[in-house]
Amino acid sequence: MRMRGAKRLLFALILFDGLLFGTLGAVVQTGRFADGALQAGSVMKPAEPEPEEGQEQGIKSVQKLLALTFDDGPSAECTKVLLDGLKQRGIHATFFLMGENIPGKEALVVRMKEEGHLIANHGYRHVQMTHEGEEAVAESVEKAQEMIEAITGEEPEFLRPPYGDWNEKLAERCDLTTVFWNVDSLDWKLRNVEKIVRRVKKQVRNGDIILMHDIFPESVEAALELADQLGAEGYMFVTVDELLID
Repeated sequence: MRMRGAKRLLFALILFDGLLFGTLGAVVQTGRFADGALQAGSVMKPAEPEPEEGQEQGIKSVQKLLALTFDDGPSAECTKVLLDGLKQRGIHATFFLMGENIPGKEALVVRMKEEGHLIANHGYRHVQMTHEGEEAVAESVEKAQEMIEAITGEEPEFLRPPYGDWNEKLAERCDLTTVFWNVDSLDWKLRNVEKIVRRVKKQVRNGDIILMHDIFPESVEAALELADQLGAEGYMFVTVDELLID
C-alpha cells in the first residue's frame, strides 16, 4: 500500500463526551482505540517561558488557538457555502474528505487547497473501520488518498477514521497521522444552530479541535456563527497541523 512515511504520532484527543484532557496547546494526548486501550507515550510539551523585556512573543503565547474540522464532505451546496463564509472571515479549516463524496465536486477540493485549508482523509466510505479488516481499511484509505492526490497533487498526511473507530493494528497498517477531537458539536444530531453553538461554546478551551460536518446547512451556519463569536472572544482559527507547530 502506497502511503507517505508521515510521522506515526497519533495526534489523538479523546472523543468521549465528558472526558476533558487539557488543551492541545500544552499536551499532545494519547488516543483511545476501539478495544479500550490507550496508546502509550503521550508527549508533554514544556511550558513556554515568559519572553524577556523587548522580546517578541510567538503567536501561541498571545493568541488562543482553535481548529475547526469538518467530516464527510464535500457537499455540493453546503461545502460551497462554508468555503464562502470561511474566506470572508479569513479562516482556515481542516476538511476530512469522504472518498465516495468527491466525484463531481473536484472543483471544491481544488478550492480548498487554493484557499489554504488542510485536506485530510476520512476513508472512502463511512464505516466502522475496526469491523472491516486491515486489508479492507487499507484499501479504503488508499483509494481516498489517490483520489485527493489526483486533484490536489499532494497526498494527505492526516486521517480521521469515521466514528473515531480505530485500533493499534490499523494505526500500524495505515501510516498516517490520526486526528481525533475533544469538542464534539453533535451537529449531525442536534441540527439546530443555536443548540450547536451553545454546546461548543460551553466546552471549548484554548487548543481544542472541534468536530463538525459540512453536509448539513445547520452545521455550516453554526460553524460560521461560532467563528464570529469565538473570534470576538480572542480565538484564532488554524488547521490541525498548525497546532503542532512550536
